Amino acid sequence: MEGFNQTRVTEFVFTGLTDNSMLEMSFLVTFSATYMLTLFGNLLIVVTIMFTPRLHTPMYFFLSNLSFIDICLSSVTVPKMLEGFLLERKVTSFDACIAQLFFLHLFACAEIFLLTIMAYDRYVAICTPLHYSTVMNMKVCVQLVFALWLGGTIHSLVQTFLTTRLPYCGPNIIDSYFCDVPSVIKLACADTYLTGVLIVSNSGTISTVSFLALVTSYTVILVSLRKQSAEGRRKALSTCTAHFTVVVLLFGPCIFIYTRPDTSFSIDKVVAVFYTVITPLLNPLIYTLRNEEVKNSMKQLRQHQVFTKAYT
Repeated sequence: MEGFNQTRVTEFVFTGLTDNSMLEMSFLVTFSATYMLTLFGNLLIVVTIMFTPRLHTPMYFFLSNLSFIDICLSSVTVPKMLEGFLLERKVTSFDACIAQLFFLHLFACAEIFLLTIMAYDRYVAICTPLHYSTVMNMKVCVQLVFALWLGGTIHSLVQTFLTTRLPYCGPNIIDSYFCDVPSVIKLACADTYLTGVLIVSNSGTISTVSFLALVTSYTVILVSLRKQSAEGRRKALSTCTAHFTVVVLLFGPCIFIYTRPDTSFSIDKVVAVFYTVITPLLNPLIYTLRNEEVKNSMKQLRQHQVFTKAYT
């Protein structure tokens, strides 16, 4: 099955991050800890925001959605990667590969759209504070979140269709640790030039345009800070710096990979680790766990839990 033949490929074989067994064990320990911290940190944020009434504001509503997406995004690729560190032959079925590809693009695209919405939310809050409660009411926030999931679903369906419409008869070795459109379509037994162009016009354009919109939004915010007080500038700069750090960590790898689907570099696997493993862990650290209001809410929830146990 790993060679050329005329039958339909039923499974794919991953090369993984490395073929060095010592490095694989090191990666297993490191990424297992990273994954557990990602799940715990993001779940803690979701629970804290959910059970703290004063955090029921647009900004924290979006942050809880971001944490939920990060849990899902990391869970699409990391468990399979960890399994691969324990196996000599890293195999996935064709259907499982397509499912992984679909959910990867669904959650990644949803996060891209959400970060763009969050930048707009900060723009309204900082540049037009008097209109903030009107423009960004909870009804609008729910509609925006519904729209980002709809957009992510449509994008993912398009990517999945572009991938599955191609014939796969061999080879079946994917030079990665997960299934993604660029790495899978290279194995197709057909000309993929047009498919590559469509991928660039879809994933590449979404990543690039959203990134430019974010840069523009933050530039306008920084210019408007000249009218703010010193304390207002400090808070706004702290928030925007945190947001923009996450934006670079997610959008940089996406733009690097999806604007050139026909070309691959040896560094691609390392770049992919950033948006599949590292970014979902850094989001709770950068966005929320350094936020005093959230940390105080976590302490109060913990104290309330202890108090409740003491009287039950």
